[in-house]
Amino acid sequence: MKTALLSTLLAVSLAGAQPAPIPAGAPLELRGLWVDAFGPGLKTPAEIDKLVSDARAMNVNVLFAQVGRRGDCYCNKAAMPRTDDPAVPEGFDPLAYLIEKAHPLGIQVHAWIITTAIWNSATPPKSPAHAFNLHGPDKTGRDNWLMKKFDGTVKGGSDWSLDPGHPDAAAYIRDMYVSVVKNYDVDGIQFDRVRYPDYNPVGGPNGWGYNETALERYRAETGQTGTPAPEDPTWTAWRRTQITNLVRDTALAVKAVRPDVSVNAATITYGAGPTTDAGFETTRPYAEVLQDWRTWVREGYLDVNVMMNYKRDFVPEQAAWFNTWAAYAAGLKVRSPGVTQVSGAAIYLNDPRSTLSQIRKTRTSGLGWAGYSYRTPTADVNAGKRTTAEALPELILNLAGPGGPFAAPARWARPDPRTLRALRGTLTAATGPLGGREVRLLDEMGSVLARTTTNAAGGYGFLRVPERAVRVEVGGVSSDLLMVPAGRVTDLAPLALP
Repeated sequence: MKTALLSTLLAVSLAGAQPAPIPAGAPLELRGLWVDAFGPGLKTPAEIDKLVSDARAMNVNVLFAQVGRRGDCYCNKAAMPRTDDPAVPEGFDPLAYLIEKAHPLGIQVHAWIITTAIWNSATPPKSPAHAFNLHGPDKTGRDNWLMKKFDGTVKGGSDWSLDPGHPDAAAYIRDMYVSVVKNYDVDGIQFDRVRYPDYNPVGGPNGWGYNETALERYRAETGQTGTPAPEDPTWTAWRRTQITNLVRDTALAVKAVRPDVSVNAATITYGAGPTTDAGFETTRPYAEVLQDWRTWVREGYLDVNVMMNYKRDFVPEQAAWFNTWAAYAAGLKVRSPGVTQVSGAAIYLNDPRSTLSQIRKTRTSGLGWAGYSYRTPTADVNAGKRTTAEALPELILNLAGPGGPFAAPARWARPDPRTLRALRGTLTAATGPLGGREVRLLDEMGSVLARTTTNAAGGYGFLRVPERAVRVEVGGVSSDLLMVPAGRVTDLAPLALP
C-alpha cells in the first residue's frame, strides 16, 4: 500500500495537478519548509509550480524562501540588485511568482535573507550598485563596510560579510528587508546569519568586528582606547548589542510599513541548550557568535523564533542537545507567549525515521516545526546517494500520508496588528556620541518597564509597550507621558540632550 501511495504521489507531482487550498477551519500550527537558492527550487516558473504543489501535498503552510542570498535578490524590486544567477530567466520575478502561486493555497511566503554575508566569489557582482562593489575590500575609510578579524583576516571561509558595527552597513541591512516588505505581499521576513561570523574557538571568544569605522565608534561610545582583544568583556558586550539593535531597528521599520508582517529569525543552537534564561549566557550562540536571541524574544523583537536545532537524531549526544533546546524554547513560549517558538530540523542530516522522530518530539514540546531543506530532504540526498526527485515523494508520504504527523492540514496566520503597540524615536546631543546610550521606558510612577540602547544615529525603540501611560528617559531627559496606540509604530519627537 505504501509503495502504491508513493507512486500515486509521484505521478500527481509530475502531472502538475492543482492542489486544494488549506481549509479555513484547519487548526493553527506552524509547519515550515526552508527553500534555499543554492540549487533548484525557486528559480523558474516550473520549479515554483512544483515547489508549491509539493508543499501543499506535504501539508506545510510556511515557505521560508531564500530571496536574498549574498547582497542580491531573487526578485526585481528591492534595495538589493537582482541576482546574477543564470538559472533565473531574464525579467522573471521569482518572489512575485511564488507569492502568486502560494497564497491561493493558504501557504505563506517568508522572505529569507542572509543578513551579513555579502559576496563569496573572486569575480565581482555584475551590478555596479551591489554593496560589495560599492563598499568592498578595495574601499577605504568609512566606505569600507566589511567585517575584519583581529588577525587581519577579511573572509570567513569563502564569505565577505558586512560589519553590523558600521552604522552605514547596519542601515543598509535594515533597508534590504524593508524594501522587500514595501514591494511584495510577503507574510514575513526572516533573518539568517544575523550574528558575527564563525571560525572561532568553540565557546568563543569571537574574533570578528574589527572594521576600522566600527572600532572608532566603539571607542567613542565606551571611552575605551586602543584595540580590544577578542575576549575583552566590554568589546564583546558592545558587539552583541550591535546585532540586537539591528534586529530591533529592522523589526520596527518593517512594522511601521506593515504591522501584520511576521518578523522572524533563524537562530543558532550550537551544542547543548540552557535550562534557564540566565544559563543562556553560557551557551555557544551567546558567547561564540554573539547572538542574544533570548533578548529578542523577551523584548518582542520577533514574532517567530525559528531555532536551527540542527542535530542528528541517531547520535545520542546530539539527540540530547536537540531535546535541551526544545525544552528551553517550550519554557520561552510560556514566559513570552506573544512569540511563536519553532524547532527547525536538519532533515538533510537525518534519515526519514530520524526526521519523524524529531517531528514527534517537537510537537510533544508544543513547538512549531520547520525542515531544512526542500532541496536536500534526507541525509542520502545531501551525501549524493539519492536525488531530490527520488527522496521527496517519500518525505511527503511520511509526513502527510496515513498516520503521518501532518496527515491533517493545518494553517498559519499573520500577526494580528491589534496586538502591536510599539514606539521609536531618536535623540540629539550637544556633546558626545549619539550611540551607546541607555534608554529607559518608564510608567507614570517612574518604574522601569524596559531598557534599550541607542544605535549610532541615536535611534531606539520598544516593541512591547504596555497599555498604560509611559514615557522614555535618556540621561535625565524625559519625554512627556503618552498612551501608545495599538496597531502601529508610534514615532516620538526627538529628545534633545545637553
